[in-house]
Amino acid sequence: MQSTTETTTWRGRIEQFINHHAIQHFLVFLIVINAAILGVETNQSVMASWGDELILLDHTILCIFIAEIVLLIAARGLAFFKDAWSVFDFIVVGIALVPASGSLSVLRALRVLRVLRLINKVESMRKVVGGLLSSLPGLGSVFGLIMIIFYVASVISTNLFHKDFPDWFGSLSTSAFTLFQVMTLESWADGIARPVMEMFPYAWVFFVFFILIATFIVFNLFIAVIVDSITADKDKDDRNHSHQSSVQEELQHLRSEMAALRHLIEQKNR
Repeated sequence: MQSTTETTTWRGRIEQFINHHAIQHFLVFLIVINAAILGVETNQSVMASWGDELILLDHTILCIFIAEIVLLIAARGLAFFKDAWSVFDFIVVGIALVPASGSLSVLRALRVLRVLRLINKVESMRKVVGGLLSSLPGLGSVFGLIMIIFYVASVISTNLFHKDFPDWFGSLSTSAFTLFQVMTLESWADGIARPVMEMFPYAWVFFVFFILIATFIVFNLFIAVIVDSITADKDKDDRNHSHQSSVQEELQHLRSEMAALRHLIEQKNR
């Protein structure tokens, strides 16, 4: 029983040490420095002058990241792998340990993914990403809606314009790609709509309605779903915080009553 208590104690101390504000701020600083180093390594002239020093600093920072992961696994045990963010950190750091040679040379470029650890370290970023992930079911419905709109518009445009503009509307796939360009508003008027209107004067009706529906309505739904999800998560966190505050107030009140009762008992005993 005593051994179990001691184990829990030192695990708690490790967890408390890693989660200390100073340690977390230091790790954020190292992540930023490491990202800067990986960017500087793309400069051949700098690498020719300071390559060895930069590589040594990169390896030192990587060792610190590995030490952090090892300590967290020691503190949490298998519970470490139940946390999605911890698994993400484990994978991002672990990529650097795979030999980046031959067919695995692409992994060397993936070292820059370490900068994504900032998402886990900065709470505001983590909340935003959490809101995005929780909005995926709603975004799936919006994505399905826009696919239907694209399919209908692609069929219509192919039937109308394929003979005169085969490069843009010769098939269903090319029509879909052209409409994607129109949806992004990239040279849609002078590059596509006006040439088509020279052959089909009323083609503007099709393009204007497509842009109104696909760009200004449906894509605003994406934003609305994401904002709603982030707001819902924030409200949930506020409710949890309010509940924790009320529990703490009740505990404080209970402690005050216990202290008063203890004081009365001591007075009676005297």
